[in-house]
Amino acid sequence: MPVIRTLSKVAKQILLSTPGCGCQPLTVAVRNISFSPRQVTSDASFHSVSFSETDHPKVLITGGLGQLGVGLAKMLRKRFGKNNVILSDIRKPPSSVFHSGPFIYSDILDYKNLREIVVNNRITWLVHYSALLSAVGEANVALARSVNITGLHNILDIAAEHGLRLFVPSTIGAFGPTSPRNPTPDLCVQRPRTIYGVSKVHAELMGEYYHHRYGLDFRCLRYPGIISADSMPGGGTTDYAVQIFHDAIKSSKFQCNLRPDTRLPMMYIDDCLRATLEVMEAPVDTLTMRTYNINAMSFSPEELAQELQKQMPELEVTYDIDHVRQAIADSWPMNFDDSNARRDWGWKHDYDLPELVQTMLNFFDAESRMAGAN
Repeated sequence: MPVIRTLSKVAKQILLSTPGCGCQPLTVAVRNISFSPRQVTSDASFHSVSFSETDHPKVLITGGLGQLGVGLAKMLRKRFGKNNVILSDIRKPPSSVFHSGPFIYSDILDYKNLREIVVNNRITWLVHYSALLSAVGEANVALARSVNITGLHNILDIAAEHGLRLFVPSTIGAFGPTSPRNPTPDLCVQRPRTIYGVSKVHAELMGEYYHHRYGLDFRCLRYPGIISADSMPGGGTTDYAVQIFHDAIKSSKFQCNLRPDTRLPMMYIDDCLRATLEVMEAPVDTLTMRTYNINAMSFSPEELAQELQKQMPELEVTYDIDHVRQAIADSWPMNFDDSNARRDWGWKHDYDLPELVQTMLNFFDAESRMAGAN
């Protein structure tokens, strides 16, 4: 450090003593090699690493074997290159995922392991998908608290320490029964009644705090219910909207665990993944907030069933209400106001309900033809 200060002083004297230079005094930037917000002083300030437009980010996706991770990795690899996107999880990946690009074991509760991954792979973007969803979280609150909150703290500290651009998804579950439900704005009362929802509000606030306190480039989208064909339901309250397609193809019968008139915001996975990439690429000066609602459509089980029955008239739908899931759904938004996302960074969805149903059926039809050919 004394050497750097001396060099800075000498360079400044040379520049100031050179007539007609027109240059500003030289400032020597010094970056601490290693720190953690766990050990940070009260007057510290940190800023995200920036990279030129010709450089590709190096991306780590945690919880990568869930509903969204594999699809996002495929999209990012197509854009940034196969070896610039690393999937991670604590589970063994299927062969198709393992051979499609870099995969690494990563436990978000292991701070040291996470830090080594970020350092060794020169990570610049971190997408944090590891979480226990709503219904699963209610069945194991202690585990949900550990994964969704303690794991998040590890992610935040490492992202701030290494100047990462961090994306953490939030959810319709971040709202509660006292929130306005139709529509639900970005900023309003949030009093969720699930550990999943509580942990997501905690993530939103901690991420925004780290942004203002340490300069962390934190970005967050509140996802509606996400519908995809190539992944099985994972324990979420909105997963009936995925299960109905699997059951319709398999047996032409579906038993729904929510009331037929339960309206919730929904989105097809392609829209969700595109929104995630778009907000991550959005210039910093276009973002007026760090947590945005995004939406595409809003429907009830009855409306989804009716749309599906236009293509599959033989489908029989019955209702056996799961009171735990119904109580969760009744506390959630019926519709999202995502006008801020549409204004700030140009968000626009592609899939409405008819397009969603046709796309899902096309996928299963293609899968069936492929299985028959094999």
